[in-house]
Amino acid sequence: CIPHMHSCYCFNLPLISLLKYQIMPEFFEIIILSAIQGISEFIPVSSSAHLYLISEIQNFEIKSLLTDVSLHFGSLLAILFYFREDFFKLFKDKKLLKLLIYGSLPLIIVGFIVYKSGLINFFRNIEIIAWATIIFAIFLYIADKFSIRKKIDTDLNLKSIFIIGIFQVLALIPGVSRAGIVITAGRFLNFDRYDSTKISFYLSVPAIAGATFLNLKELTFSNIELNFLVLVTIISSFIFSYTTIKYFLIFVKKFNMNFFVIYRICLGLILFWFIYT
Repeated sequence: CIPHMHSCYCFNLPLISLLKYQIMPEFFEIIILSAIQGISEFIPVSSSAHLYLISEIQNFEIKSLLTDVSLHFGSLLAILFYFREDFFKLFKDKKLLKLLIYGSLPLIIVGFIVYKSGLINFFRNIEIIAWATIIFAIFLYIADKFSIRKKIDTDLNLKSIFIIGIFQVLALIPGVSRAGIVITAGRFLNFDRYDSTKISFYLSVPAIAGATFLNLKELTFSNIELNFLVLVTIISSFIFSYTTIKYFLIFVKKFNMNFFVIYRICLGLILFWFIYT
């Protein structure tokens, strides 16, 4: 009996080591990507640019559509959970609900066309990311100096939400930042930082949902190990996203956007240095 047990132990140890060797590197990559997605999705720095850059620089093994969908799904759950009371109220506030739908249509329509046509791949290069990062950092800085005269509850109308929606289409270019361009548009329209950020969060639901479900039909979940990694991706993305939402809302009540402007300009200059030297 003892030799038999010993034999089993020797057989299973290499198998366990092999699984650990295969899963652990991917696990750490997922944590890094989840942190980048969860943090950069909701602050004005462009999550798509950061995910692209880190994957290229580190040469991550995980570059699948499934991972991308799982990262966005975790962020979607976080925003729905954090603003669950607000979204329940939205179903009673038909006016605001319609405005948010109208504001989302430009990105949904143009985004669908751009992704299906393959044009999105044209924008995925470091030079475009560098230029977009700096140019739209300057726009954010200028917009953040505008006066504050409007509030969501009383001043958000069809004209203003449509303008914000048109601005949001620019977020299809990596480096622009969906959150950043919506906050920029909101500030240009004289909404304060907090309300501009809330508009950005509200509009993120259809935007992230679209990115999440656009290619779900192409995915399969037949592999058990893959399912485990997907679950880890969703949970870790949720945690990072929820934490970012909570503390970014606190941040915008107390501080201006200069920190993010400086960060973006520095990042763009570093990218230019790598490109042109």
